[in-house]
Amino acid sequence: MTDRRSGILLHPTSLPGPHGSGDFGPAAYHYVDWLVAAGQRAWQVLPLTPIGPGNSPYASVSAFAGSPLLVALEPLIEKGWIAAADVATGSSLPTERVAFEQVVPWRMARLHEACSGFERLGSRADRAAFAAFCTAEADWLEDYALFMALDGHHRQQQVWCWTAWDAGCARRDPTALAAARVQWRVEIGFWCFVQWCFFAQWHALKRYANQRDVQLIGDLPIFVAHHSADCWARPDLFLLDAQGEPRVVAGVPPDYFSATGQRWGNPLYDWPAMQRDGYAWWVARMRHELARADVVRIDHFRGFVAYWEIPAACATAVEGRWVSAPGVALFEALRAALGPLPVIAEDLGVITPEVEALRDGCGFPGMKILQFAFGGDAAHAFLPHNYSTHCAAYTGTHDNDTARGWHQGAPDHERCHAEAYLGTDGADIHWAMIRATCASVAELAVYPMQDVLGLGSLHRLNTPGQLDCWTWRFAWEQVGAAPAQRLAQLSAAFGRTAARDGPCSAMRGYEVT
Repeated sequence: MTDRRSGILLHPTSLPGPHGSGDFGPAAYHYVDWLVAAGQRAWQVLPLTPIGPGNSPYASVSAFAGSPLLVALEPLIEKGWIAAADVATGSSLPTERVAFEQVVPWRMARLHEACSGFERLGSRADRAAFAAFCTAEADWLEDYALFMALDGHHRQQQVWCWTAWDAGCARRDPTALAAARVQWRVEIGFWCFVQWCFFAQWHALKRYANQRDVQLIGDLPIFVAHHSADCWARPDLFLLDAQGEPRVVAGVPPDYFSATGQRWGNPLYDWPAMQRDGYAWWVARMRHELARADVVRIDHFRGFVAYWEIPAACATAVEGRWVSAPGVALFEALRAALGPLPVIAEDLGVITPEVEALRDGCGFPGMKILQFAFGGDAAHAFLPHNYSTHCAAYTGTHDNDTARGWHQGAPDHERCHAEAYLGTDGADIHWAMIRATCASVAELAVYPMQDVLGLGSLHRLNTPGQLDCWTWRFAWEQVGAAPAQRLAQLSAAFGRTAARDGPCSAMRGYEVT
């Protein structure tokens, strides 16, 4: 973030498209074109990793793999690896939301067909590219593909966690793993094929965006899931017992919002073990993330200073305790291995001076959320007149209600404060919040797509702690020309576009559809 720019927060699954879920297909490229027409120079996504329990991208089976749901089917049809008639069966899938219970099995069936088609019809160049990918990504890909093959086998036997697998594979006995690689060779090849498709398509989309001066902002969760290839492959890096089960788990302590805190359940890192090899796992993870994004938002940044450790036997977070994390030592190791780190620190919640010192010492911008600004007085740090330049400002995040939904449900004093501060009667609250965020001195301004479209609470993407989230999608019919025109004018007026001739000239030549 070397200059002022603004962008949109939208996970690719929320894109329009004919196959039950947004993906890296034609709609993604059209969306980049829409961003350019709207004067937006950043596209922020959520983690691109496979979804986990509750369909959340924050509880993935891998910190490195890409989500099969995001693989576009059109390129596979063009290659002749999958029949257009088979893909057409997806026309019955809902379009207004992601019906995961229908979409996941349907898409996985299509990807299996595509893999078979590749094996029969793949060109010499395609096969060479696939082999090169498998070699380049072997450090994580081999364990991931084997993990997924074994997981699929054990799920048929109603076994849901790797610690309950056959002992040889669960404990990674070399003889058992060698036999498994032979037995599950076809499935291993399939999972490698899907990852090749994912990364080839994502990097092509990223190049398209970058060529148009649109940065891709990724998202890196601090913790990984227990049932994951990462935890299975490197149990020595986590605080596990002799059976591989977590001894302690992650969460946050009781606070104003929850008398029992939040028990997330992720296994915690064995930081001394990670330190002994120079934090090699974290170096590999950050290198991988920076290869698929221009900027990376690190979730729960305060956990690198101290994290809430909960005994695994406890049902709530009440009996947890704060435990120190490596802090600056980790980021010094990352910088030494990777150079400057284009990172946004998610520094929300109760933040201590130590967390601020780590963020500022690393030179990372923090986050300012406008929805959170109106519960206090004029000194509140999230009010735009109090921002510093080196920050990323948001009207709201993926965990927030939409701007309109928040305004409708806010306490009277917050709603009145917001209307007075933003100069609105509330009818156009979403545009008033976008304007204030855009006008601020923050280097980066980001608006959820729902706010740009002025949508209410029914279109919220996620409500922490609730099920049946992550399903929201939009349709191009909802958009029209007006939002892009208004965004382009605001971005030009407040110096967030490449054009410097003002808001009127910024719209010349734009044709937004």
